Amino acid sequence: MHCYNILLYIYNMISRKIYNRISVLREERGISRKELAEKIGVNFQTVGYLEREEYNPSLDLAFRISEYFGLPVGLIFSTTPMRPLSQEILEYRTKSGGEK
Repeated sequence: MHCYNILLYIYNMISRKIYNRISVLREERGISRKELAEKIGVNFQTVGYLEREEYNPSLDLAFRISEYFGLPVGLIFSTTPMRPLSQEILEYRTKSGGEK
């Protein structure tokens, strides 16, 4: 039974979808996929696969993207669908005592 649990864990990790905000952040900063790819050391097609959520980044790549944008990994990547940033900002402002 122990081996079965390990295999199930590995399968879930391999097949787990990672959601991201890469395209929103890239467009906000006015940079192309090619420019981002050059900055983080990957092929521009890899950026496209990431943006379409067809490819999960390695931990190292997730950190390189996080460092490039100057944001915590958790604001760029998630294992659950991402809410619009505007919705998260509004919720943050509401929780922290109103509009700022």
